[in-house]
Formats: sequence, C-alpha cells, structure tokens
Amino acid sequence: MDERIKELIAIGASVGSHCQPCLAWHLKKARELGVADDDIQAAVEVGFMVEKGAGNAMRKYALEVAVQPEQDQGPCCSAGGLEVGKCCG
Repeated sequence: MDERIKELIAIGASVGSHCQPCLAWHLKKARELGVADDDIQAAVEVGFMVEKGAGNAMRKYALEVAVQPEQDQGPCCSAGGLEVGKCCG
C-alpha cells in the first residue's frame, strides 16, 4: 500500500475517532504527498459514515442495557487491576 492511501485511511480514522490533532497531521501529510482534494473529502466522508455507524450501535446498546436489571457486566476497561464492575471513568 502506498503512502497516499495510508494517509487517506488515517484521515478517515482520525475523523471517526474525533482526533483533531491526528486529522490536522494527516491532512498536512496527504497534501504534501499530492493527494487530490476530492480524495481527501471522500476519506473524511468515510470517517463520518464510520462514526455514524458506531454512534448508532452505541445508542442501541445503551438503550438495551439501560432497561435491563443490574447485572455484573465485568470491568468496562481492559486495563489490568480494575475491580470487576467498576468503570475506569
């Protein structure tokens, strides 16, 4: 995969993950590599689609678990040392 494609992927991932510094960095790199504005816009739109899909899935999940009786769902983070049922918030 060439560097131009990698930067377009990184642009979409930056948008989808709400990482503004990442987006600024990868936009700069893509422009330095001569990536066309149309391709950059397409990558941004893909990032928006991914973000929308993830947001919709989370809304559905949150509504499902919010109406269930309290259950031990396990730790909410995968980091070691957390107590079961305690969120990392």
